[in-house]
Amino acid sequence: MLDPQGANMKHVAAFALLIALFMTPAIASQDQFADPAYAPEQGPTSTPVGHYEFCKSHAGECGAVAGPSAEVLTEKLWAELQETNNAVNASVAPVTDQDLYRVAEYWTYPNGAGDCEDYVLEKRRELIAKGWPASTLLIAVVRKQDGEGHAILLVRTDRGDLALDNLDGEIHLWNETPYTYLKRQSQTDASRWVGLEDGRVIQVASMH
Repeated sequence: MLDPQGANMKHVAAFALLIALFMTPAIASQDQFADPAYAPEQGPTSTPVGHYEFCKSHAGECGAVAGPSAEVLTEKLWAELQETNNAVNASVAPVTDQDLYRVAEYWTYPNGAGDCEDYVLEKRRELIAKGWPASTLLIAVVRKQDGEGHAILLVRTDRGDLALDNLDGEIHLWNETPYTYLKRQSQTDASRWVGLEDGRVIQVASMH
């Protein structure tokens, strides 16, 4: 059942982030990635097995990438991010790879159902189809507060790294999410990954 009050609160939160983003000056390109609005990169790291297997069957979507280091976020593009995030979240039923494919990890495009990586792949594909440069759409692997692994889409803009997440209908700056960031795709090669240095203190949920 639709909760009018909950839906209204979501609109308020989205509007608040919109105002915050567009009242914040764009970050100067000279040293922009040192700004805390961006997840700090550590250097090359291992590729997740699921993404490695995905690239073997989708070679055209992996490999060298040319494009800007950050997309200039306009109100039109912000609306595209929200629309894509909401549409994919609503159209895919959350189901584990074990239940769907009888394997622990399998990255693919969702066909009405999928797990977190499948949501991310679909959002990335749809935004690229809308004209977003692949160099700014980066799959990221994080750890949730309960210690479980998770994947989100990091969108690199001149306002910071924005996190698109199937567990949260709102878009947040990466450092305003409750995750520990581990690694993400390289901006120059979609088949390679870089480590992320997350120095924030995240309170881990207690287990009872």
